[in-house]
Amino acid sequence: MSAPHTGQFCVLLLRRQLLLAMRRPIDIANPLLFFTMVIVLFPLGLGPAPDKLASFAPGVLWITALLSNLLTSDAVFRSDFDDGSLEQLILAPQPLFLSALAYISAHWLTTGLLLALLSPVFALMLNLPGSALITLVVSLLLGTAVLSLLGGIGAALTVGLKRGGMLISLLILPLYMPVLIFGSAAVQAAVTGAPSGPYLAILGAMLSLAIALAPLAIAAGLRISIDA
Repeated sequence: MSAPHTGQFCVLLLRRQLLLAMRRPIDIANPLLFFTMVIVLFPLGLGPAPDKLASFAPGVLWITALLSNLLTSDAVFRSDFDDGSLEQLILAPQPLFLSALAYISAHWLTTGLLLALLSPVFALMLNLPGSALITLVVSLLLGTAVLSLLGGIGAALTVGLKRGGMLISLLILPLYMPVLIFGSAAVQAAVTGAPSGPYLAILGAMLSLAIALAPLAIAAGLRISIDA
């Protein structure tokens, strides 16, 4: 039986990762529960004043989404490294960077996409104006994809370490900062009535650059980790 071509192989790999995620629903629920708890607790600490909540809502939503993404980055390649599947993936004839992109796509579909789709509910809890909800969803769709790609780089470099979670934070948190700045700025602009298009365009440019370069860095990081 001939080996599947590259496109079919990546689709099968993406399907496999999604099926594995569905069999471990707690891995999907953890970032959502973290996101929910922070958003619910934040008004208790700041106070229920609607104007105050609305002014802080863009930053709070984005910071919480960033931390929720960071919470799951360490597990992207961990299980496959533990059972030896990652070594077989590296030896496969298909390009490793495309396989890595399939892993990151599965991670984004089970974390960032869900957070973006559920974010309007939490935004209304923080009294975010309805006019800013679309901008919030679009910015999170773009931004969380970038975060997943950047998190994949850290996960690839630390997959061979027993306690790589803290090291991932140190490695990639500085790279997260531009995404956080422009993502929250886009929502804040929508709240104040200013144009948010330029900020979303910058996020789109970041995503394009990350899609082009991050899978190559992830593939290199996986080879380094396996060789080590």
